[in-house]
Amino acid sequence: MQDIAEQLRAWHASGRSFAVATVVGVSGSAPRDPGAALAVDADGEAVGSVSGGCVEGAVYELCRAALASGEPVLERFGYSDEDAFAVGLTCGGVLDVFVQPVVPGADAGLDTGIAHIAAGTPVALVRVIAGPGGAGGLVGATLAVTADGVAGALSPTPSTVGALERAIVVRARAMLEAGRTGRLVLGLDGRPCDEHGRGTVTCFVESYVPAPRMLVFGAIDFAAAVVRIGKFLGYHVTVCDARPVFATARRFPEADEVVVDWPHRYLDSQLGRIDGRTVLCVLTHDAKFDIPLLERALRLPVGYVGAMGSRRTHRDRAARLREAGLTEAELARLRSPIGLDLGSRTPEETAVSVAAEIVAHRRGGSCLPLSASDGPIHHDLSRTETEGDEVGAAGGPAPRTHAA
Repeated sequence: MQDIAEQLRAWHASGRSFAVATVVGVSGSAPRDPGAALAVDADGEAVGSVSGGCVEGAVYELCRAALASGEPVLERFGYSDEDAFAVGLTCGGVLDVFVQPVVPGADAGLDTGIAHIAAGTPVALVRVIAGPGGAGGLVGATLAVTADGVAGALSPTPSTVGALERAIVVRARAMLEAGRTGRLVLGLDGRPCDEHGRGTVTCFVESYVPAPRMLVFGAIDFAAAVVRIGKFLGYHVTVCDARPVFATARRFPEADEVVVDWPHRYLDSQLGRIDGRTVLCVLTHDAKFDIPLLERALRLPVGYVGAMGSRRTHRDRAARLREAGLTEAELARLRSPIGLDLGSRTPEETAVSVAAEIVAHRRGGSCLPLSASDGPIHHDLSRTETEGDEVGAAGGPAPRTHAA
């Protein structure tokens, strides 16, 4: 919902009812990840997308129906040989979509969650999407979980689901800290369930956190192109260089921050702001900057560390880092020379190769041409093999299926 948060906040502030359809499960080559959303207001206006076009019409009608009935619904959309272009996903994947009507002021969890999302406050929005026989009215219940608070409730009688709600809050808060979106399957007593049988509740947890960070070290011409593509990929981008004549906002107008400091000293000052989603692009290819920076970076729990330079530069750099005490396992984390082999020449082409390697590393891609294999098109290391089977197996009926 983050992509459409401003419109939702405007509808909500005006007291206008709307329905939100959210992708809560994906398998195969489905076009959108969990969390993708489409919303439709009472006047029929639509914003967002759940599939890139192939099931938008059907989901739009589900939103209209949910607005009329006031009831949430879980639907499954899949490929159909008989009528592939009518409703099913022609790419061959499967989407589970949860449609929830929203009436401003009627649900404290949704009200608070939408406000936090629009304001950019880190929040985990938890929605019950399946349960045994509706789990006593729990389906559609929403909690907005922040680092230090909770809004909303699973039930008007908390004593009946107290253990479940406490367990959900603990796990949702952990997912928020990690920036993860996904499902929880718990028993009514709050215990995790490996077997999805009777008496379990399935929740979808959406974590809304600040944009991941990209730290670009070295204020060179290649850095400007990397900054632009980093912003395109959704990163909060910082450029850092110890040379004030080069590290200027005028040279890097698209950067969120331009910092004049020694790279290793700046990295030391950012330890509380980096996490497993952070990527570091070291473009200085100057040992006096690179070695102290990489000595620290390769020991931090960041998502990606890449360094520019020739193969000779890399060999020299690796030898210096070994002398500084880095282990072979730590050195193996370094992507150097940075980027994929695309035959890049220009700064822009080089930035594409760097971005391609970052995406492949994050998603688990093979870096081979798609035409060279018959495996899945969409990769994501964070997805579990069973993700597509969890929804609808929480002791109740499976999602209603379209063109499966």
